[in-house]
Amino acid sequence: MRARSHLTILLIASVVAGIPITARAATGPRHASLVRHDALSPSSEQPGWQRRIDALVGDRPMSVTIGDDGAFWYRHLAWARRAPASNEKLLLSMALLAAVGPDRVIETRAMAATAPVEGVIDGGLWLVGHGDPELAPDALDALAQAISELGVTRIDGPVFGDIGPFERDWWAPGWKDDFPEVEVAIPTALTFRGNVGPEGRHIDDPELRAAAYLTKALRRRGIRVKGPASVGSPDGPRVKIATIDSAPIGDILRRMDVVSNNFDAEVLGKVLGAEVSGTASIAAGAAAIRAFASANGAPRFQLRDASGLSYANRVTAQGMVRLLWASDGEPWASDLRLALPIGGQGTLEGRLGHTRVRAKTGTLTAVSALSGWVWSRTTKGWVEFSILSAGLDKDDAVRIEDAIVRLVSTTARPPH
Repeated sequence: MRARSHLTILLIASVVAGIPITARAATGPRHASLVRHDALSPSSEQPGWQRRIDALVGDRPMSVTIGDDGAFWYRHLAWARRAPASNEKLLLSMALLAAVGPDRVIETRAMAATAPVEGVIDGGLWLVGHGDPELAPDALDALAQAISELGVTRIDGPVFGDIGPFERDWWAPGWKDDFPEVEVAIPTALTFRGNVGPEGRHIDDPELRAAAYLTKALRRRGIRVKGPASVGSPDGPRVKIATIDSAPIGDILRRMDVVSNNFDAEVLGKVLGAEVSGTASIAAGAAAIRAFASANGAPRFQLRDASGLSYANRVTAQGMVRLLWASDGEPWASDLRLALPIGGQGTLEGRLGHTRVRAKTGTLTAVSALSGWVWSRTTKGWVEFSILSAGLDKDDAVRIEDAIVRLVSTTARPPH
């Protein structure tokens, strides 16, 4: 009886307001039900900015969560699990910063069976990487110079590129068959020039190429090296001869996130896996990210890689926002925010150029995502948001994402 009375009142109110009841029934009920399900105060009148987001989203398969300081301002299908695409790199950035901090560097080492004796290294030199995704010729030149300054004049054996200590896996569940060829080079512990060859093709022998370059760099400095470069794994303990450090993790993450570099992400995923579990594989990296998410308020995530290339990855918009909230309380919070592109930069080129925003994009076929922080003019503070969609044309998804972010920037307010 109570429900029927409520319906009668609703019908009378609709007629008085001049609202066509049939039109509301055709376009409104399913969406209105979803909004009521997610609403924070179902009995209160919905603010205008929220109604505008409702209109932008409509009945599209799009999840939206907006909030600040642990309070949700707006949620629509926030619980739906969707592929994050490259928003996975945002999760990787959080988990890696939590595990090792922004100042950690990654060593690439020159090692030998014994220390040099009277300038001679016996048995060859091993070049051992530990996951610096940016290792380039200038770093190996610096390593060769350091070896020369130690007084080394001869190496009685080749320079070996170590094919460990990471697993040399190059696949994750949910990847398309052509992804190793076109989207991500093999993520190795010892990398060289992004594991891309001179013609832009992904290579499968970066360890050999790095060893060959170091051999030439040593010879240019007058150090005699016996034999051509080779690869393998050390068969016994090795002595550290010299090292070269990567840039700080925080700097690498910024370069990765701004352009959404898949290779850097999968290499750093293995760095994370090695740090957390002692296993440096794509699966171990994904498991470490998932463990971080679960421990910080997002237990329902399903993750298969570190780059977001996997169509099998699943996250929720409200989970993403909860993780951004958790990050706000960490000493590396500013490093995370600064790692993301601003409007008009990197993967946000041509987007949100006049909006103060730090956000990570995500794109796969029929998948779009945008998560991060936008500055609120009404509260004079950063507001966290996550927008995830599936099945939309990318241009349509971007138009809606950008409109939502601009609304939050200019007119959104926290609930009373």
